[in-house]
Amino acid sequence: MKSALISQDLKVSAKPPGPLILVVEAVEETRDGIEKLLTADGYRIEPARGEEDAVARAMRQAPDLILVSPGRSPAHVIAIARRVRDQAALDESVPIVIFEDDSITEGEELNLGDQVYLTRPDNFNQLRALLYRLLAAAPERLKGLSHHPAGDQTQS
Repeated sequence: MKSALISQDLKVSAKPPGPLILVVEAVEETRDGIEKLLTADGYRIEPARGEEDAVARAMRQAPDLILVSPGRSPAHVIAIARRVRDQAALDESVPIVIFEDDSITEGEELNLGDQVYLTRPDNFNQLRALLYRLLAAAPERLKGLSHHPAGDQTQS
């Protein structure tokens, strides 16, 4: 009887892993903060320190989305993100989201084409909603998420 309960518990907890997000950010504390927030939503995170690290990690396990934090000009960051996608031979449909802090208005989001988005979220929930929306465009990428992580639009 006890073993039947244990195996029943294992079946319940064996849900598929969430979507994989490659987070490219040079500052460890920022990377860790992003990872903590997104893993709480059910995403899996593959942290990378820079372009070469991101390419190597994306080649090992193809991400469902690439999230890049700037450290340089937006044009330079966009070029890096596209090179990561190209060099890792990722599908062109893998979205790239670039955090920006100066070149666009807070709360703004720009579609730059080729599945590249520039955003400056007002709060974490706005970023969560964007990530979910981009992943939902290819429903197979939402594997493992049991709910819309940005369902609560209160500020974080």
